[in-house]
Amino acid sequence: MKEKFPVTYRSGCPINILLETLGDTWSLLIVRDMMFFGRTTYNEFLNAGEKIATNILSDRLQRLEAADIIEKRRDPADARKFIYRLTERGIDLAPMLVEMILWSATHEETDAPPEAINTMSDDREAFINRARENWRSASTSQNS
Repeated sequence: MKEKFPVTYRSGCPINILLETLGDTWSLLIVRDMMFFGRTTYNEFLNAGEKIATNILSDRLQRLEAADIIEKRRDPADARKFIYRLTERGIDLAPMLVEMILWSATHEETDAPPEAINTMSDDREAFINRARENWRSASTSQNS
């Protein structure tokens, strides 16, 4: 297990802490890809719609791992590769991501499928619970 180093922030303001942890263009998109699209590999993130550059992707994965938002493990099927997954701390971002998605869909025209937006909007708690259950199921199958 990697050694954890203490993180210092410019201030103790909760919004500042969040922005220092996740406030760049790419980090939340990587979390979104893991949480809602089940992406787990470097190439899957690289080939997502936003076309992140390889150096930026590597940096953000390292930052997210250092912040204990994701963890990196060897792929049991191919030890040369890694699989990334959300940690408990990472899946705890689900309510915030749902609210961000709903805000965007309310105020802008988005590519989000209307049925997904309706499901999130109609019963946020059930949607978030399903995301957590999917995360738990994936964790169980990766540990088997």
